Amino acid sequence: MELLDQLMEDQKKAMKQKDKLRLNVIRYLRSELKNAEIAKNEPLSEEDAVEVLQRELKRRKEALQDYENANRPSLYEELQQEIDIISSYLPSQLSEEEIREMVKEAISSTGAESKREIGKVMGSLMPKLKGKADGNKVKEIVEEYLS
Repeated sequence: MELLDQLMEDQKKAMKQKDKLRLNVIRYLRSELKNAEIAKNEPLSEEDAVEVLQRELKRRKEALQDYENANRPSLYEELQQEIDIISSYLPSQLSEEEIREMVKEAISSTGAESKREIGKVMGSLMPKLKGKADGNKVKEIVEEYLS
């Protein structure tokens, strides 16, 4: 798997450079990937690995808000660095304009006309956008077009 190989190489580099934060994040990610592989009882696909990394990124983003609210700037900064490290292993995200184009296409192809049909639009969109866009952002755009 390409992602696991990249993580292993970067772990070696972080060890040589004595970059403790990067090393800890990579070790944690590799551990989570291994746990997911054990739970699945088969090797992870690239998509599965990306999903695990996205879950970890989401957890950190949620915690980031808590640290900001608690006025903990040092923890906030460290968590932001972890987010940057994890983000570097994820596929690039689509721009808002690209998402809007895909939403327009999905709305026209599903024939959705009201907010009650958000589920239909999201159901057709999310398999195409998986790993490439934040689901909450996509939902906001869909709601905007259907209102």
